[in-house]
Amino acid sequence: MSFSDASLSEAVYGQPPLELAEVPDDAVQLSPLIPGSARLEDVAPASLERLDILAPAGTIERRYVLALALRALRPGGRLTALAPKDRGGARIAKELAAFGCVPTESARRHHRISVLDRPETLTNLEEAIGEGGPRHIDNLALCTQAGIFSYDRLDPGSALLLANLPPLSGRGADFGSGLGILARAVLASQKVTELTLIDIDRRAVEMAARNVGDPRAILRWADIRAGGLGLARLDFVVMNPPFHDGGSEDQALGQSFITRAAEALRPGGILWLTANTHLPYEAPLNAAFKAVALKASAGGYKVYEARR
Repeated sequence: MSFSDASLSEAVYGQPPLELAEVPDDAVQLSPLIPGSARLEDVAPASLERLDILAPAGTIERRYVLALALRALRPGGRLTALAPKDRGGARIAKELAAFGCVPTESARRHHRISVLDRPETLTNLEEAIGEGGPRHIDNLALCTQAGIFSYDRLDPGSALLLANLPPLSGRGADFGSGLGILARAVLASQKVTELTLIDIDRRAVEMAARNVGDPRAILRWADIRAGGLGLARLDFVVMNPPFHDGGSEDQALGQSFITRAAEALRPGGILWLTANTHLPYEAPLNAAFKAVALKASAGGYKVYEARR
């Protein structure tokens, strides 16, 4: 759904707990992390009557979202912004006040909830939007945006995989492709004919489109866990799977990535995986693949090669 219909006036960003926010049934879903959702950036200024937000944990990302939300609301429009107290919730009221708002704050179920009616005059919005928007970062020589996994540095797991990844060939996929760092290394091999980059974060897909710039690359905004990816008989898959969901460790995430990789590979196809050393991926790897080999282990990370 998009905001091409001028009658749309209520929206929700993220997935606020239903017991803490009474989201209208017809509210338009906004989120970079829910494939198919509309973009908050595309909402016309002063067009919404109501917006409910589960605010992100990161400071730069959260201020960016709050600023975009206030820009999207008409004067007098109602904003409800909430987050767990220890994941940015304790800062929301102060951040909204810095934009010229007077929020009412309450606490429920370990969350802080700020409610306000948008004032006529707002301050400092463009600064927050500029800081949280897409930008080029010199230390990575890539386009990036706050909120994307490891948006301002090369994470050690990917670095270890890059150091041990041989030249690949044929058709492949990068599961959880992020900014496209692994994809660029894979596509350095001229024997790679096609590479599908998949990430649940729309912003990552948009940045990877800028960073990769290779006609062999296909970019998709999708949830790998949901299946239905339409990938079959691939020659290889590379991945650095996530293991956090909503701030909590969830080992099932990586296990589902392994399952989807096995489904997408041809017999004899190869998976290259990097992960934190403590994550118990050996059992699902051995269950889904004929041969599994530990190729590297250093600095709290490990790299596996698994043959279908």
